[in-house]
Amino acid sequence: MCEPDAVNPTLVVLAAGIGSRYGGIKQLDQVGPGNEILVDYAVYDAVQAGFRKVVFIVNPEIYEQFRAEIAGKYEGYIQVDYALQRLTDLPDGFTVPPERKKPWGTAHALWSARHKVDGPFVVVNADDFYGRSSYERLAQAFRLIRERAASTSVDEYCMCGFHVKNTLSEHGSVSRGICTLTDDGYLADIREITAIEKCGEAGKYVDGNGQTAYLDGNAIASMNMWGFTPSIFDHLRKHFEEFLRERGQEEKSEFLIPDVVRALIREGRAQVSVFISDDQWFGVTYKEDRPRVEEQLKELAAGGVYPSPLF
Repeated sequence: MCEPDAVNPTLVVLAAGIGSRYGGIKQLDQVGPGNEILVDYAVYDAVQAGFRKVVFIVNPEIYEQFRAEIAGKYEGYIQVDYALQRLTDLPDGFTVPPERKKPWGTAHALWSARHKVDGPFVVVNADDFYGRSSYERLAQAFRLIRERAASTSVDEYCMCGFHVKNTLSEHGSVSRGICTLTDDGYLADIREITAIEKCGEAGKYVDGNGQTAYLDGNAIASMNMWGFTPSIFDHLRKHFEEFLRERGQEEKSEFLIPDVVRALIREGRAQVSVFISDDQWFGVTYKEDRPRVEEQLKELAAGGVYPSPLF
């Protein structure tokens, strides 16, 4: 059951990726008109929505460089903390296979923050721009969850979804978690579709039969913007143990947040309210995405949506 004493949420930022397709540490790439990095906008929007703390989940290899960039920037605005996603951070009884070099995935990254979060929190990617209303909607969702806590026997979470047509890159394929919703706005299922390419207002990909398939541009995609309570960490531990027993010896297997959420829904242990963002999502999957992101941020600053510099 969700915690009844929900307070202003914490922002948890997945910033551990190295960005092999991007060609550098894209979390630190300055794309705003005042030399802002994308995560600056996430923190700014979260502060405006009443968030009290931000926790950055960082790969140990880039921790010092990342902290040097962040240190002091948000002082006076929001409390800052860090969690390191270490390959060796496993449940008791498990060890890292000798051939394993790849990080365990987003669900493991989130599990790395279990000692840093003590209330409701929102998870986002460091290299995505979600827009202010997304943070406001999820902050409001936690208040609704708190009101319903006494009348539900399952854990209640939430997420912000975006229309697929607004999440595709002009410069290459992407993976997206495509959502199916119930009539009353809860997440019924989420399935990962890889190698989606932009096709007009829609997306196209190759299905399991080797055939070209198309996604409606208005289909709802998860962009890894989740709202959880600390109860998720017990679920993560349980499912991580199952994952390690079944797939832990695979060199490149990944333990992912959408897979855990789907399992919890199917088990009847959680329900997830879905809110559709009114804001334009954008990100930097590829180096070629950067000029468009820079232009969009410049337009937002010129229109008075954001100050420049932000902090």
